[in-house]
Amino acid sequence: MAPSLLAAAGGLLLLCSFTSAQSRGDSTTSCTLNDGFGKYCPTTCGVADYMLRYTPSVTKELDYLIKELESVANLTQGTENTVVVMKDSAVSHQKSALQESFYKKSSSVLDEFRQYENTIFAQGEQIFELENIISENERRMADLKQLSLQLQQKCSEPCKDAVEIQPLTGADCQDVANKGATTSGLYYIKPAKAKEQFLVYCEIDSFGRGFTVIQRRRDGSVKFDKDWIQYKEGFGYLSPDDTTEFWLGLEKIHALTISSNIPTVLRIELVDWEGNKKYADYNMFRVGPEADMYRLTYGFYFGGDAGDAFDGFDFGDDPSDKFFTSHNGMQFSTYDKDNDKYDGNCAQQDGSGWWMNRCHAGHLNGRYYQGGKYTEKDAGEYGFDNGIIWVTWHNRWYSLKETTMKLIPLSRLTASSGQQAGTKEFGGLGV
Repeated sequence: MAPSLLAAAGGLLLLCSFTSAQSRGDSTTSCTLNDGFGKYCPTTCGVADYMLRYTPSVTKELDYLIKELESVANLTQGTENTVVVMKDSAVSHQKSALQESFYKKSSSVLDEFRQYENTIFAQGEQIFELENIISENERRMADLKQLSLQLQQKCSEPCKDAVEIQPLTGADCQDVANKGATTSGLYYIKPAKAKEQFLVYCEIDSFGRGFTVIQRRRDGSVKFDKDWIQYKEGFGYLSPDDTTEFWLGLEKIHALTISSNIPTVLRIELVDWEGNKKYADYNMFRVGPEADMYRLTYGFYFGGDAGDAFDGFDFGDDPSDKFFTSHNGMQFSTYDKDNDKYDGNCAQQDGSGWWMNRCHAGHLNGRYYQGGKYTEKDAGEYGFDNGIIWVTWHNRWYSLKETTMKLIPLSRLTASSGQQAGTKEFGGLGV
């Protein structure tokens, strides 16, 4: 642009140089001066002169503009380069961000996959356990089905009492044996003065003797620390195989001992922890009515190798020991009904019911001690001899392992060969 302006200006100057050499005759024409062109009228030469005068400044301005244009061009080029770099950077950043986003998403998916994998493993283990449980339940169901079939078969059979009770009955076990019973077991009996029949265990031997068992200690499975009502009515368990412990009941024992004019013999059988066996027999044994607190009486000690503990024992503590430990004529006592001769309560101190005096020399309802031997410390709060005691065989600190109290009419012992022979034979009866 600047070279073309210079060329135009040069042309005008050249034209003026040719013109100024000739005079003009038409100079008389009027001319209005202009500040821009000076004294010249706006003719070609005036314009040329004007242009020549302003050419340097214009050239300078043009050079400045060219430099500015070059600067702008340079800046434009730099800007374009910057824009390109920015575009490239933006693209790169977008790619990088996209990759990072993909990485994060991939990591998140991988984490979720691992969680699902762990969940699958856990559920697999649970499924395995459930399968085992199902298998076990199926086995149990099969067992229950088999049991159900067995029960259904049993239910189709006529009902039968699981505890076998013998069909014969009588006034007592000897009466049952007299009627032909030969097997020991459970029988219903009804003594003459009893209000109703009741169940007992009858021990029938090979000689046809029928003993009515009124007390049995075997293994300590039944606690004998009972109240008055329980001792009156009876407690424990009767079994056909004679393996259980029980107390028949004072009311039933009373009925058994007063219903006949024939004297009744009480036989006491004892077993210690070494397996030794002994016995004691009492003739004309009776237990009174409740109005007399079931008082125990007997005619005399009939024999036996266990000794006569019911007669009392001299412990060496006091001259009156034997008198105050005899049992003949004593009323029955429990912890809730004290009928003994002691200022305290023997039954409460010893923890069981018995025919107490002040207090005893024989106590077959005492506390059961495993192994037999015990001490005052073992006896608890009161520290008295509260075991299963028969002091004419073992001392007061030895508790017996097994005891049996049973009744039989005296007539059965003397019917065949006289009283003496009968007594000897009865005394020799094995335990």
